[in-house]
Amino acid sequence: MKLYQLVVKDIMRRKKRVLYASLGVVIGITTIIAVLTIALAGQTNIYGQLEKYGANLMVMPAISDIDIGLGGLSLGTLSVGENYISEDKLPEIRQIADGKIREALGIEDEGNIVTIAPKLYVNTKINGTSVIVVGIAPQEERLVKTWWKVSQGKYLEAPDEALVGAVAAELLKLNVGDAITLNVGEATITGILEETGSNEDYQIFVPLETVQKAFDKEGLVSSIDIRALCNACPTSDIASAINENMAGVRAIAVKQIAETEMGMLDKVSRFLFALAAITLAVGCFGVVNTMTTSVHERIKDIGIMKAVGASRNQVMKIFFYEAIIIGVAGGLLGYVTGTLLAYIVGPLIFGGVAISYAPQYFLPSLALATLIAVIASVYPAFRASRIKVADSFRSL
Repeated sequence: MKLYQLVVKDIMRRKKRVLYASLGVVIGITTIIAVLTIALAGQTNIYGQLEKYGANLMVMPAISDIDIGLGGLSLGTLSVGENYISEDKLPEIRQIADGKIREALGIEDEGNIVTIAPKLYVNTKINGTSVIVVGIAPQEERLVKTWWKVSQGKYLEAPDEALVGAVAAELLKLNVGDAITLNVGEATITGILEETGSNEDYQIFVPLETVQKAFDKEGLVSSIDIRALCNACPTSDIASAINENMAGVRAIAVKQIAETEMGMLDKVSRFLFALAAITLAVGCFGVVNTMTTSVHERIKDIGIMKAVGASRNQVMKIFFYEAIIIGVAGGLLGYVTGTLLAYIVGPLIFGGVAISYAPQYFLPSLALATLIAVIASVYPAFRASRIKVADSFRSL
């Protein structure tokens, strides 16, 4: 009988003990695969949103929060600063943005380069339900929101028209052709957007001037989106220039937001990897314990093998073969359960983001699990190889 056949036969005879030995490895690999799969889905989602949104910036009012307290008691925070941006700042913002791009890319054309899309957010009630109405520049907004698709009706063309998000239309029971009241004005719904999976699904979009007049906000906007139609555009430099040269506003590049999210994702992943490493270490000790116990149980068998001519290397190979089987089984089960765990936990972490299995982690999971098992079997295999024939007779 060959060594590997002997190992398989022995494993089949001690199924429960082998299962317990591989359990720690399975849990560790499960954690690692789940973390890697979820992190990969999160990164794909973040980069997908960044790629879809383009090389953009967002300009917001420069509002700061001040902590208010009485002695050792915290009474909350107080927001300081204007909640709106004057439309008079739009030409200056364009000048800075276009100027930075011309400087960076050597463009001599004097025409407009970036697309500037101002927005005004107001909270109102429609059909008795509180909803956010967003005043937009229709053409500019469509250039920035390239993923927008109108599922019913048509896009905004006139000042008294409205575009409704998919969820808002369903909750408010609004259809194309319905009229909605905007404080002191009125607008007719001409289109309903396809669901985007963002806050836009809950909002109603109306031309900016109409919202400004209806809510007495002439000349004011809540935020400004800037779309630079080139991946090489220096968005971070543009944001810095706006922050340095314009008072009352704060500009931030979307890439910076994505980098912040990626940084948080990396920190969480590192913490979970540390837990997985601890689990693998515990699993490694579990394999050592199981293998050592197996040595004591098989003293007689090992002695008989040595009596009929088995060498120390052959005895050690028996335990290494068993460790390889434990490692491969642990890696396979860990990969499967880790992927299933990612499918369950991933959408909870990233708000419904699609999780897909990662085949590139299959072979590394087997290799890592096998390596852990083999390392754990070194000491028991060495002890088994030192058993003498006389020792086996004393165990009878």
